Amino acid sequence: MRRAAALVIAAALALGALPVLPATAAPATADIWQELRTGRGYVVMLRHALAPGTGDPAGFRLGDCSTQRNLSAEGRRQAIAIGAQWRRERLPVDRVLTSRWCRARDTARLLAIGTVTAYPALDSSFTVSDAIAAQRAAQVRGLITRHRGERGVLVLVGHQVNITDVTGVVPASGQAVVVKARADGTVRVVGTLPAP
Repeated sequence: MRRAAALVIAAALALGALPVLPATAAPATADIWQELRTGRGYVVMLRHALAPGTGDPAGFRLGDCSTQRNLSAEGRRQAIAIGAQWRRERLPVDRVLTSRWCRARDTARLLAIGTVTAYPALDSSFTVSDAIAAQRAAQVRGLITRHRGERGVLVLVGHQVNITDVTGVVPASGQAVVVKARADGTVRVVGTLPAP
């Protein structure tokens, strides 16, 4: 069921039928960078860089990148470019957490913005049950809430479906959704950072 919903979202994105942000939240990119450099508690949720295809091939195994959908050469260049841009913008990185999928993990490493740590709640929820997807989204929302008063930016590298589950935003490959927890623990979407 989640796979079918994700395919519908991917098709709608390709046709330009879905907005990237709710109409009420569209601050300028420069304003978002300013907030990230000066504020506390911000979280950047990055969808992995370009990895052609959808989902994972039959025979997918978590510990074997040769069985997975991986970054293309363009995707590797994109991840390096994202990291270079974030360094130019002086993004004050606190931690970098990633899905264990190779395309997300490789994106996180190619950013070259800090030590990368696996965080299973960021693993792709493309083919899991709604209950497991909801549990992962709750874990990520809890992580965002706990980061609320912290200095530095928490970077989470994951997958479109997981980011959408938490934020309602459908990011393109290499696009980041910037969020911050409110005092009541709900997640506020600050804006998006476009892919280079």
